[in-house]
Amino acid sequence: MRERHFPGMLHDRVTKNPLEHVESRCKTDYRAIVLTPAQTFGILKALTSMLHFTLVLTCAATALRASEVLALRWADILWDEKRVRVSKRWAKGKDGRTKTETSDGYVPMHPLLAEHLRAWHGATPHAGDRDFVFPSLKCNGKVPLSASIFVAHYLRPAAKKAGVAIDDGQRFGLHNLRHSLSNWLVNKGKVEPKTVQGLLRHSRIQTTLDLYTQEDSEETEAAQRQFLNAVMTSGALQ
Repeated sequence: MRERHFPGMLHDRVTKNPLEHVESRCKTDYRAIVLTPAQTFGILKALTSMLHFTLVLTCAATALRASEVLALRWADILWDEKRVRVSKRWAKGKDGRTKTETSDGYVPMHPLLAEHLRAWHGATPHAGDRDFVFPSLKCNGKVPLSASIFVAHYLRPAAKKAGVAIDDGQRFGLHNLRHSLSNWLVNKGKVEPKTVQGLLRHSRIQTTLDLYTQEDSEETEAAQRQFLNAVMTSGALQ
C-alpha cells in the first residue's frame, strides 16, 4: 500500500497516505503449497551451491519475505545479539521501506542458522558490512541475486526432486517457506499463535491465522477421533 497515491495527496490536501501502515486482506482462492520439514530438508540437500543453500535455510528458519532477505547486508546479521535486523526490502532494483511498520524489526537467529551464515560469510567474495548477504555473483555483488531466476532454475527443480507436487504454472517460490514455517509452528509445533505472529511480524494476529496457516487434515481427524472416543467411552453409542 505504500506506493499508491491517493487524490488528496496528488492535490496537496494531505501529506501522508493514511493507509501506509495498514495490512490489507482480500478474498482469494489461493492456497500456498505447504512444505513438510522433510521436504524442506530434501530441497536443501538438492542445492549444491552454498549461496543457495544458505538463502533457503535463512528463509525457512526466519520466515523473512523474499524482498526482505534479498535486502539483507552483513551489517544486519547481529552475531552477538543472535538476531537479524529487518529494516528494508529490495523492490524494483533498489532498497525500499518494509511492507508495514510492524515488519521493521528483528527475527531470532538460532545457533544452527548462525553456523551456516558464518560459513557462508567466510566463503562469499562479498563479506563487507555493506555487502549483500545473498549477492548476485554474476553482477559482482552490486545487487542481490534475482529471486525469479533462482526460483525458476534452482528452487522449483529442487522442490520437485524433494517430492513436492508442483503443477506447471502453479505458484511456488520463497514465500512458500514463510507459509510452511507458520503452518508447522501452529499445527504441529503447537506454538502460541501470538508467538508466530511476532516471528512473521504481522500487525494483526488474524493475518497470521487466515493467510499463513492452513487446516491440517491429520489434526482435524485427530480431533474428531478424540471426540468419538469420548462418546464411545461414555456409552452414548451402542
